Amino acid sequence: MKHYPHHLDLQAAAKAEGSVRLPGSKSISNRTLLLAALAHGTTRIFDLLASDDTHVMLMALQELGIRWEQVGETQQYIVHGANGVLPVHQADLFMGNAGTAIRPLTAALAVIGGDYTLHGVSRMHERPIGDLVDALNAIGTRISYTGEQGYPPLHIQRGRIHAQRMQVRGNVSSQFLTALLMAAPLMVKDEPVTIDVIGELISKPYIEITLNLMRRFGVVVERDGWQSFTVPTGQRYVSPGTIHVEGDASSASYYLAAGAIAGGPVRVEGVGKDSIQGDVRFVEALEQMGATITMGDNWIVAKSNGVLKAIDADFNHIPDAAMTIAVAALYADGVSTLRNIASWRVKETDRIAAMATELRKLGAAVEEGADYLRITPPAEIRAAAIDTYDDHRMAMCFSLASLTGTVRRGNTIRINDPKCVAKTFPDYFDAFAKIARNDLF
Repeated sequence: MKHYPHHLDLQAAAKAEGSVRLPGSKSISNRTLLLAALAHGTTRIFDLLASDDTHVMLMALQELGIRWEQVGETQQYIVHGANGVLPVHQADLFMGNAGTAIRPLTAALAVIGGDYTLHGVSRMHERPIGDLVDALNAIGTRISYTGEQGYPPLHIQRGRIHAQRMQVRGNVSSQFLTALLMAAPLMVKDEPVTIDVIGELISKPYIEITLNLMRRFGVVVERDGWQSFTVPTGQRYVSPGTIHVEGDASSASYYLAAGAIAGGPVRVEGVGKDSIQGDVRFVEALEQMGATITMGDNWIVAKSNGVLKAIDADFNHIPDAAMTIAVAALYADGVSTLRNIASWRVKETDRIAAMATELRKLGAAVEEGADYLRITPPAEIRAAAIDTYDDHRMAMCFSLASLTGTVRRGNTIRINDPKCVAKTFPDYFDAFAKIARNDLF
């Protein structure tokens, strides 16, 4: 385990420049682990993310009797698939605060059947899961709440599945649809299984990741736009043999924004123009703000092109990476508005409230709405101690406020509880220190 201090002081940096090798994508890593566990055959996974969230999934799979091994001290893992069944039928599973683990596992366990309890940290017990549970119980699963209705902890018992058609709301978390999609091939018997989405589906690019990975494991989903998804009969998960995890596009956003704010060029390696992750579209927002972006198959470079322009945009498709724009807005030439970000409310913390509170510490004027944030940059960025709310993205985002842009100089930023970055990027601050140059003042 990496050691972290209680707080970390980032000194003002005059320039951002250099190259960063990205850790593996959390979204791809945890989906791949579960699909490999459910598949027929053995899967060798390269570049799996080393983080709290993937550790949670690995430990849960181990508790369920899935055999896996790490190759030496590398991020290469071998997972021995159980062909749609689980060796252990009773388990008590700790899920931390990993939404990418608890949601798909809930669906898979409920469909396969057994006697399971799933619980996590206190914040996990405040994150809604009721829409997923309602969708599953409507087709005969037996999931009950052992605490507050609509939230973990959960108790799953064996049900009787009748799953030709099911429906789920799409406006709270795309992970609910992802969970149903990943479990659907386990339900298919003589009839196909169709999942209908009620209302607007948010975070659509994450569904694209799910469908892409299911396809690589042998299951093709037919779809009617974003409203209906059908898994035909005659399909099952089969290992592709080997699979490589892309670098994390959400993590790339911090370094690319650093290049856009503080000169650059900053190059990230491990993700590029052919990425299956929607968060790679973060670069479009940086371009709107005036940054210069170049992309290759497996790399992206960002550099400043003068003062950043204020932005007014809908960020429903990239809610995680959009947090980075909120801090980049401190360096813009006017008022920026981030719209359609209601899903921030049910993430690792209430990110709209948390972001507004911490931006104000830096001197920004912030208007907070149910699903938007409006940011007026300060005349100068103040030194501040940033609270991170046990939320990895809060810690990583606010490191950017130590940088000096074209019109505003960064300041000393204290990051409280920096260990929260271990959720997705344990070495984040080491990598940030390599590109943030404070020897030029």
